[in-house]
Amino acid sequence: MRETLPFVLAFLVGVLAGAVFFGGLWWTIRRALPSNLAGIWFTGSFLVRTAIALGAFYVVGQGDWRRLVCSVAGFLVARLLVVRLTRTIPMEAPLECS
Repeated sequence: MRETLPFVLAFLVGVLAGAVFFGGLWWTIRRALPSNLAGIWFTGSFLVRTAIALGAFYVVGQGDWRRLVCSVAGFLVARLLVVRLTRTIPMEAPLECS
């Protein structure tokens, strides 16, 4: 059990980092598209989300490639979960192309 605990924790941190990253992307898209400052929204969001994810990978990895692999696997699992959960939520208003 002691040998697997760091890897399970790394996986869970990866899931959390992925939920923040991809949930933040979903939130940014919903806020930025109707805004006049979409470029600033997307750029700022990308920098913050990437810093959080890379920081989590750095802290969790601690120089061990196996922990890093577990956290990236959790990150990818979170992507699948966020895509599945956000696919069912409708937008407030349909987008109009002019």
